[in-house]
Amino acid sequence: MSNNTSKPESNISTSMLTELDGVFTQIYGAKPTRHFQAPGRVNLIGEHTDYNDGFVLPCAIDYQTLVAVTPRDDMTVSVVAVDYSNQQDEFSLDSDIETHPTQLWSNYVRGVVKHLQLRGHVFKGANLAITGNVPQGAGLSSSASLEVVIGETFRGLYNLSLTKAEVALNGQEAENQFVGCQCGIMDQMVSACGSKHNALLLDCRSLDTELISMPEHLAVMIINSNVKRGLVDSEYNTRRLQCEEAARTLGLNALRDISLVELQNNKEKLPEVVYRRAHHVVSDSERTVLAAQALRTNDVVQLSKLMAQSHISMRDDFEITVAPIDFAVKILTEYLGDKGGVRMTGGGFGGCMVALMPHDMVEGAKQLIAERYQAETGYQETIYICSASDGAGEIQ
Repeated sequence: MSNNTSKPESNISTSMLTELDGVFTQIYGAKPTRHFQAPGRVNLIGEHTDYNDGFVLPCAIDYQTLVAVTPRDDMTVSVVAVDYSNQQDEFSLDSDIETHPTQLWSNYVRGVVKHLQLRGHVFKGANLAITGNVPQGAGLSSSASLEVVIGETFRGLYNLSLTKAEVALNGQEAENQFVGCQCGIMDQMVSACGSKHNALLLDCRSLDTELISMPEHLAVMIINSNVKRGLVDSEYNTRRLQCEEAARTLGLNALRDISLVELQNNKEKLPEVVYRRAHHVVSDSERTVLAAQALRTNDVVQLSKLMAQSHISMRDDFEITVAPIDFAVKILTEYLGDKGGVRMTGGGFGGCMVALMPHDMVEGAKQLIAERYQAETGYQETIYICSASDGAGEIQ
């Protein structure tokens, strides 16, 4: 899918690497020998479809988690988190790896390493320092980026026989079973397997991927609502249980196995709220396949319509949007017309919106949000202009 090596993207600044190396040297007494990165992601369309075996259409973004590393001769893994005031963690590969009592970030590292061991991989310890510029708590997959970069680091350091997809799956297993959040596979897959200038159409059942070229005239804008969201303790797991209930009641392995028409014909078999949850998932998975085709053919009018429908479905059927995001989506939809599209992206209950628009409409969109969003909602937005980027790899 992508090479094992990747040059630093534009948002990996020299100062980030310099600070990372400085902390590493301060803690460990010598410079690191290697560096690895894994990007965050934005999902263009297909929300909460991944754990229902459906389709998603994300792209990796040029905001990353970085690791500086040196291998060790013993079985100790030592880690320092630059973005958490240089908090440290240390654990042994020789004993059962357990959760950290206070540091959540440690559990992502510990979980990934533990699950590499559970897969039968044998390796020694390492000294690591971690930093990153993926906005946290915004729905841009800072956690998946961390999981993937840790997996990629040990893969590269000890030549582990892992594919990129297996690095992604290992990260998902760690988040599901060790951290305790029932995420799907999308975030880790695109962080591991993303490709510059492309979105990734991912079949979450087969894990087949198809690169979909992003039209050059469209900018990717991410608007962080700055409505804070929790994931592990939010309603994410509740939605997943409702989807599983719908599939079970209809005798399906997953909601992937029913068409929208068939679902509508079986509406009376499901409780009203469970039907609406299923309606969102099935319709959004179908929209995702259509959106990939629209990108392929530069059909921005169709893409605009599909993104608008997706947002309405998340708002009314899946009930995961919040009023400030609905407001921002409304004013941007009016501004863009059929020249671009906008929708909430990510798990929901806050977080970000994604908008695709011609480059010459970006400044106007920024100005519109600056003038109206905070005045209406009381929240101050943060805007990122992103490029579809390569997935995880070593920084040369």
